[in-house]
Amino acid sequence: MEFAIILLLIFLVIYEPVIGYFDYQKFKKNVKTHDQARRNYYLNSIIGLWIPTLYIFLIVVFTDLTFAEIGLTLPSINTEPLGAVVTYSVVGLACLYYVGILYYFIGYQVSSKIRASFMRAKEKEYEKTEFQEILPQTKEEKKLWNYVSLTAGVTEEVIYRGFLLFALPFLFPQLSIWLVILLASLLFGLAHTYQGWLIGVFRTMVFGVFFSILFIALGSILPLIVLHVLIDYVAKLGDTT
Repeated sequence: MEFAIILLLIFLVIYEPVIGYFDYQKFKKNVKTHDQARRNYYLNSIIGLWIPTLYIFLIVVFTDLTFAEIGLTLPSINTEPLGAVVTYSVVGLACLYYVGILYYFIGYQVSSKIRASFMRAKEKEYEKTEFQEILPQTKEEKKLWNYVSLTAGVTEEVIYRGFLLFALPFLFPQLSIWLVILLASLLFGLAHTYQGWLIGVFRTMVFGVFFSILFIALGSILPLIVLHVLIDYVAKLGDTT
């Protein structure tokens, strides 16, 4: 099992941060001249996320690693690893975040004021992004983009929370829990180098820290998957279909 885990860690260090970055630079050139560039990029992204996820599942099937150890189990609050204050604070923030997401989701459907406010904020956010080229344009692309978002919500939680937060202490038991959280979150951030260092790497790393603490507090990635998918879904509100 140790060798299999090391191989996947090497993959995570190299594939998305390095190969993924240069692949995106290539995509930015191709999308200007090739009609299918976005479609192909989306499909490659889905495959690139499912391959390591399925590899993790194979490790579970053929080794002593269990699905519960990578967070595929029902949640229950555990204050021992991080202490009661941190644990309940993060769980409380997560609940507030859920409420905020639902507020915008429901409000967008029923309130023109909330809808207008949301769209203004969304336009400002898009103006600051360094990855406009990746955003879908056609109906087919937007449909496929939904699958990319759903895939990311599931696979990234399996990889960067469930797997990494088991693998790093397993290989390096001398690491503190906070250093494990930072390393896992750093890899999560670096997987988004194509989005730029501020929005892609740093902000994603901050989210990674929050999600990692929440995973440790709950012992399950299932609530994280739901939250991740909801965040991606709300981010797409207002896109025409």
